[in-house]
Order: sequence, then C-alpha cells, then structure tokens
Amino acid sequence: MELNPKETALVLIEFQNDFTSEGGIFYGAVKGVMEHNHMLQNTVDTVRAARQAGISIVFVPISFTQDYHEITSKPYGIMKGVIDNGAFKKDTWGTEMVDVLTPEKGDIIIEGKRSFCAFASTNLDYILRSTGVKNIVLAGYLTNCCVESTMRTAYDKGYQVITLTDCCATLSQAEHDNALTSDFPMFSQPMLHSEFISIVKHDRELELKGKGYE
Repeated sequence: MELNPKETALVLIEFQNDFTSEGGIFYGAVKGVMEHNHMLQNTVDTVRAARQAGISIVFVPISFTQDYHEITSKPYGIMKGVIDNGAFKKDTWGTEMVDVLTPEKGDIIIEGKRSFCAFASTNLDYILRSTGVKNIVLAGYLTNCCVESTMRTAYDKGYQVITLTDCCATLSQAEHDNALTSDFPMFSQPMLHSEFISIVKHDRELELKGKGYE
C-alpha cells in the first residue's frame, strides 16, 4: 500500500480527558482496553510519524452545553449514559484534549460534534475534501461506537479508510475484539499502528530518494 501524505488525514476521535485521563468521567470504563492495547502511547507514536511524513492531523472532539439542550429531551442508549454522567460538557477539563496529544500549529480541530459519527453534525467532510484528502486513518473512542460510525460513513462517502486497531478503545475487550473481527474489515482496512508507521516511513523514504536524498 502507498499513501500520498498530501491526500491522507489521521483523524483522532475524542482523545479528551473524560476518556483518556484518570479522573475523567469514562476513564474507568475504558481503562482496561486502553492499558491492554497500549492505545494511548500507540497513538502518540502514530501522530509523531504522521506529522513527520506531512500527513494532516485532525482532531474531532465532542462537547455539549451544560444542560445538553442541543440534543433530544428523551435520550436513550449511549447518549443517555453521557447525559446521566454529566460527561463532555463544554469549557471543562473533561472536554480538553489529553496532554500527550496537544494539538500543534497546523493541526485541524473539527468543531460541532454532537453525535457519534464524526461527519454527522460537523464540516469534517467539507474540510477533508477541500484539502484534497482521499485517505482517512481512524483512531479513538469508542471502538464500536464513534470510530465505527465514522468508519462506515467514510466508506460510504468514497474515502479509502484505514482503522488502527490498537489505537482504539471501548468499554470491554470483548466488545473491542468483536468490532475488529466482525465489523472493521467490512468497511475499512484494519491494521496495527506499527504497520501503518512502516508504510508511512517507507513512502517517506521513497519520496526522499525521488528528490535525490539518500
């Protein structure tokens, strides 16, 4: 596989303190899978390699007003869990990006995510297409919710989709593994972060050689 970095974006879904950090509202729920997969460090390593290669880094956080008035007054399912626990409220520590993945100059932060698919209530598709992106590389939370929802939509929209299996986490290892086995291969090209980094480095080496650098 070859990836033109100018046509590729690494899309990081909800790497926010409410998931990533001790004291976060849902940290305890995802901690087991995070630690088992080393997903946070894997993602840090992936972002570093992607930046060096010139791949766009796109953060997609989620946030709500204090009273959640922008969503249904009769929530159910996972959205009810968000509201009942008071998670991802705007202008709180919980919605801030985890320190080890602080956005840098030139990174893109997508605003307006209020649902589980990163495309649903945002201008993500517009921004990706306007910058010439054809390849989307996904990482984040939750494996079988926001990551999978975004993956399915990206597939439908015609992007080449890669999902980094060890840069995702969810509420249990069983749920995580089931998504990777049953769903991810249907709508993306799943791979370990190390495989993706190898592709990126290989393509970078070819690019440098093509420019006369050895």
